[in-house]
Amino acid sequence: MRWREDTTLNAIAELNEQTDRSLLIVEDDKPFLERLSRAMETRGFAVTSCDTVSDGLAQIGKSAPAFAVVDLRLGDGNGLDVVSALKKKRPDARAIVLTGYGNIATAVTAVKMGAIDYLSKPADADDVVAALLSTNAEKSELPTNPMSADRVRWEHIQRIYEMCNRNVSETARRLNMHRRTLQRILAKRAPR
Repeated sequence: MRWREDTTLNAIAELNEQTDRSLLIVEDDKPFLERLSRAMETRGFAVTSCDTVSDGLAQIGKSAPAFAVVDLRLGDGNGLDVVSALKKKRPDARAIVLTGYGNIATAVTAVKMGAIDYLSKPADADDVVAALLSTNAEKSELPTNPMSADRVRWEHIQRIYEMCNRNVSETARRLNMHRRTLQRILAKRAPR
């Protein structure tokens, strides 16, 4: 726990050295958006919040922020579109993706589109600040509970699904699987 407090204090000290503290938060869960916005403001960020992809893209069009926290699944689309637009407009921007539907495939896609980190919900403000300001110098801890074989299979299917641009028929063909079987697998929650 002491390590986490030191990391948070170091991250806030690093933020104080930043001249541009603009932060865009795009999240469709209103209570979470309000809590995170308030928490990030108390940590020194100049927060702008949106609850749709279209509002996030419009905000980036007006003024691209230095930092962004974007939910992956939003009511009107995919949050990765916001990350991609931000990186095109401001390549030095640091964006992280938050989601309640975490899997390896979408994490890889998020990083390829320019996100610096990928956090599963519920993430608290200290985790978000640490991710936004991390220098990747500190090593991640090894997982105490590795994935089960069912989870590895599910992750592989998700990765192929993302590579096929979420096309079920193409994914089923590549996995040599019946399309309806694949649809049932995709509709289920991830195994533990």
